Amino acid sequence: MPDNAVRRPTIIQVARLAQVSHQTVSRYLRHNGGLKPDTVRRVEAAIEELGYRPNLVARSMRTRRTGRLAVLLPAPALLLPTRLLSAAAAVAHEAGFLMEVVSVEGGPQERSERAWELISSGQVEGVLSLSSLPGLSDQPRTASSAAFVVVGEYDDELRGIGELADASVVGEIIEHLAGLGHRHFLHVAGPDAWSSARARRQVYLEVIERLGLVSHGVVDGDWSAQCAYDAVRALPDTSPVTAVIAANDPMATGAVRAALDRGWGVPQRLSVSGWDDLELGRFATPSLSSVVVDREEQGRVAMERLIALIRGEPEPDAARLPLNRLVLRESTGPAPVLG
Repeated sequence: MPDNAVRRPTIIQVARLAQVSHQTVSRYLRHNGGLKPDTVRRVEAAIEELGYRPNLVARSMRTRRTGRLAVLLPAPALLLPTRLLSAAAAVAHEAGFLMEVVSVEGGPQERSERAWELISSGQVEGVLSLSSLPGLSDQPRTASSAAFVVVGEYDDELRGIGELADASVVGEIIEHLAGLGHRHFLHVAGPDAWSSARARRQVYLEVIERLGLVSHGVVDGDWSAQCAYDAVRALPDTSPVTAVIAANDPMATGAVRAALDRGWGVPQRLSVSGWDDLELGRFATPSLSSVVVDREEQGRVAMERLIALIRGEPEPDAARLPLNRLVLRESTGPAPVLG
């Protein structure tokens, strides 16, 4: 081996630094339990200091464990949930696993069949699916079958459903703006093919009616800044609309630009809110009021569930913050007094 080659830290080095036997370190890595808290702390500190990671190939040969996890995505997909996948990969890596992303073509039934092939193949220790897999739980399990968790928060084209499509925060936005004196609203919606867009439209209309406010229309948008820009530019100069509820941040950005191009201050003349809390919106002028969608938390929790299942541990505490949370910034403010 060349003199300048970087050697991987070994289990012997971890044991020496932690002042325990290598059998104790091996037991810790197998998650067998029964170790004293002080021993666990010393081993973890040594692993952290040395940057030790298990040799998955050697472990697989020795224990028949592969150290590999698979995340199943339907293919082809409109977009990839990169933030979710990055967070899940970090949890897997910290636990000593390699995470692979597997795209599976076909409808739900074909995906279920492919997933079962993977689960029963012995190639992976766990499978995490982001979309539903009908009938999978009915398949006969064997001792060698991999653990699997179905998140089910995405449809066949990785469009958010379930908690990701929860639109209740739209009601919070409208109630907040109504409390600031706003009575006349416009909604720039996302494409109807998205359940999240449909849900936000429905909640918008319901809350407007419940609070006795006035909606000046629902614009059928396409998630682009241009469609919201055009919608706000099309408002009459005498329009009483003082608040725009955009279904995502790019559309909110387009609405803000259109207002400024018309000489309307934001939020002095027009308040605008978005959704997704994209980084650009946080640094825009004015900064965007938006809805934080914590996809990182979703990825972490899903992977923690899978790893706990593999290890035979209790499911992690699910008492987390909601995935969708309102954050108020400069683009929303009190309603103006229009002459």
